[in-house]
Amino acid sequence: VAESKVLFVAKANKELNSKGIMCGNLVKQAAILCGGNGGGRPDFAQAGGKDAAKLSEALQAISEKVGF
Repeated sequence: VAESKVLFVAKANKELNSKGIMCGNLVKQAAILCGGNGGGRPDFAQAGGKDAAKLSEALQAISEKVGF
């Protein structure tokens, strides 16, 4: 979080990709929850959002999606 904006970055190895973990989809979902957008490759992606107040909600949603 910087100046009430958030940046999400995700990296996954081939093992996680084979389990359906797609970084581009994860960061995009988190960014949308924070009023932004983004994406990237299945193994590496970044996205940004404008509403840092939604950060906990976004991280919880991603955590549930990947099973952590």
